[in-house]
Amino acid sequence: MIKCSAVSKSFGSREVIKNVSFEVKKGEIFGLLGPSGAGKTTLIRMLTGRLEPGSGDAEILGKNSRKLSGDDRKKIGIMMDDFGMYERLSCRDNLKLFAEIYGIDKRKVSETLEQVGLKDSAGKRAADLSKGMLARLQLARVFMQSPDVIFLDEPTSGLDPQTMRSIHELILGKRDEGCTIFLTTHNMEEAHKLCDRVALLNEGVIADQGNPDELCRKYDSKKSIKLHLKNGEDMEIPFDRVSADTISDLMERGELSTVHTSEPNLETVFLSLTGRKLEEN
Repeated sequence: MIKCSAVSKSFGSREVIKNVSFEVKKGEIFGLLGPSGAGKTTLIRMLTGRLEPGSGDAEILGKNSRKLSGDDRKKIGIMMDDFGMYERLSCRDNLKLFAEIYGIDKRKVSETLEQVGLKDSAGKRAADLSKGMLARLQLARVFMQSPDVIFLDEPTSGLDPQTMRSIHELILGKRDEGCTIFLTTHNMEEAHKLCDRVALLNEGVIADQGNPDELCRKYDSKKSIKLHLKNGEDMEIPFDRVSADTISDLMERGELSTVHTSEPNLETVFLSLTGRKLEEN
């Protein structure tokens, strides 16, 4: 559904994307992880035909992104900061206007507002919405299009945990309907929860890519097991055959409370590969 083949892009003398390659399969959530300024938004612009690659090829829906037609674009939903709503219009009128532009049945307006939890706020102006409600309205515009591919650029940035969980449920619901979703984020927990595969982008270069759990296991240098005993004591033991006997003995004596492996999270993996944190500015 999405393919980057040795894509590079420069602005003047500054190369912001450097020989990037990846593929996104139909019906999966692909996460592009990286701190601000890593090149995530630039990649989305190239994949959606809003910006031409300097070299290499960006493809979507089996077509070169340079050659997307109007009908192709109707199959692509985009949620980005610069895809703003009309602040003086209500939620309902924003979606009605969007439906008119894209030739969408206006009966879908009420249906979509209910889907994203904005049914009771349909008459409220976009300017009066909270950040979380505005994110829902932006998602409503994307969902109303019934796209095959959805691009979400930092969709939960700055939202409270409860609103973030609600947005996650909406995203997973669209994935379950068969949509292919391309998600950019610097939130490690979000990526691990939502994404089937991720690519770690740093200064325009992909440091590594793969399934989140597999990446964490790949970069587990400690390979140890952490034990918490019922008496409150914590132990860290090597991941080997001898430790298996130790765990078995503690379980038989009823002294073991919890067992955890030492696998790093995506934040730690990114730091070890790049020397940077995902949430750096």
